[in-house]
Amino acid sequence: MGEGDGRDWREQRQRAVRAHAAADERRRAAERAEAADLVAGFVAEAIRRGLRPTPLVAGSYSGGGRYRTGLTGWYVDRAATRAVDVEGRFYLLTVPGGLRARLFGATPRPHPAPLIVGEGGRDGDSVPLRELLSRRLDAGDDWP
Repeated sequence: MGEGDGRDWREQRQRAVRAHAAADERRRAAERAEAADLVAGFVAEAIRRGLRPTPLVAGSYSGGGRYRTGLTGWYVDRAATRAVDVEGRFYLLTVPGGLRARLFGATPRPHPAPLIVGEGGRDGDSVPLRELLSRRLDAGDDWP
């Protein structure tokens, strides 16, 4: 095997790695778009059904406190750790917490909604986003 053969192999391998990464990014982008559509549909349906949005609060990472957020929307899980605001943004409602958050409130950042909520978590409790949002709609205003 000559020096040129090794270089050709490395170049082919690098092209394959780049192609794989590009395909993976296209798949993730398609999943993000699908999840965003589900969340937007949820907001439209919640408004159509007359579900009242509520002020959302966030919990600390340590579980030691609850903090105002300035957000209004709907919790989508019973633990009130995931929510959708009235603008159709998905939130994980956990924040660092602390004195500043207690005094002035917390500012959670929106996250891209996952198609499978809880996927990869330690407890193995994952649920498709479509099902989670459907459960929330079916519960109406009888939700924590």
